[in-house]
Amino acid sequence: MAGHAPGSLGLVQDYVNTLELESRDPDVEQIGTPEALTAWLTERGLLSGGGPVGAADVVAAHEVREAIRRLLFANNGGSVDEADLALLNRVAGETGLRPRFVVGAGVVLEPAAAGVAGAMGRLVAAVSEAMNAGTWHRLKACGEPGCRWAFYDGSKNRSGHWCSMESCGNRAKARHFRQRHRTTSAS
Repeated sequence: MAGHAPGSLGLVQDYVNTLELESRDPDVEQIGTPEALTAWLTERGLLSGGGPVGAADVVAAHEVREAIRRLLFANNGGSVDEADLALLNRVAGETGLRPRFVVGAGVVLEPAAAGVAGAMGRLVAAVSEAMNAGTWHRLKACGEPGCRWAFYDGSKNRSGHWCSMESCGNRAKARHFRQRHRTTSAS
C-alpha cells in the first residue's frame, strides 16, 4: 500500500522524487538548474531571503536529496551509510537549526540561515520531525534496483518494498522467478 506521506514527511518524499532515477529523459530532473531549484523551493514555501540561487546551491541540494534517498533505502532493508548521517548533521549545523516554541504546535526546528541553506535546513528539520514522531521508517525508497522512488508504506506491518506492485514489484518477482528457474535447471 504505497502512497503519499502525511504532513512534512510528504514534503521530504516530494523532494526526493524530484529526480526519477529510472527515466532516461533528462527533463525528469526537476531541480537541475538554479531557476528550477528556486521555483521548486519557492512553490513550497521553503525559500526565504538570501541571495540569488547559483550552481553550487543546485549541487548542494542534490547532495542532500541523494543522502536522504539512501536513508530511505535503509528504511527498506538497506544499510545506513554514516556519511549520509554526517551530511545531514553538517546541514543542520550550517543552517543553525534551533528549537522554536510555537503556540499550538509545541516545538519546531527552524533554521537561522536564509536562502537555499535555510531551505535545506527546513527539509532536514522535516526528517527530524518524522524520526521523532515515529513515521520516518514508513517512508522508503523502492527496493527495485534503478528505481529508488520514495513512497510511503501505509501497510499495517510496514512490509512494503516497492513504490508500485504493478511495475517494480512485478519486475522483481519475475526476476526472482527466472533466477530460481535457472538454478533449478542448472541442477
